[in-house]
Amino acid sequence: MTNDKLLLAIVELGGYPDFTATYEQAGYRVVSCRSVRKAIQFLKTESPAVIVAEFNFQSDFRDRTSNLESLLAVVERKDDCRLIVFYEQDYAHQLERLRQQYQPHATLPFPIDTEKLNSAL
Repeated sequence: MTNDKLLLAIVELGGYPDFTATYEQAGYRVVSCRSVRKAIQFLKTESPAVIVAEFNFQSDFRDRTSNLESLLAVVERKDDCRLIVFYEQDYAHQLERLRQQYQPHATLPFPIDTEKLNSAL
């Protein structure tokens, strides 16, 4: 089975199920990265159809809300790339700050509902 559609999964903290099989069943070829920095390097040469990333809010970030701002600066220049964001309910208000600048394709709270993930894909 060859998948033409590429999905980049950025798993920095994890602690939730591996959704690789779900992504593959939806027809994606999956590449995983363990950090946004590595994902940005990957995006210099590849153009995934979908990026799935965690929203990791940290109050000690001086000039950013989360781990995603740098990634979003790159993703905005990619045509037809959808971003799906996983987030903790406790940080929904912080995610809203990010959404004022960039509207992800979908945002899914933990624990991830597999049916909603499938719909977003």
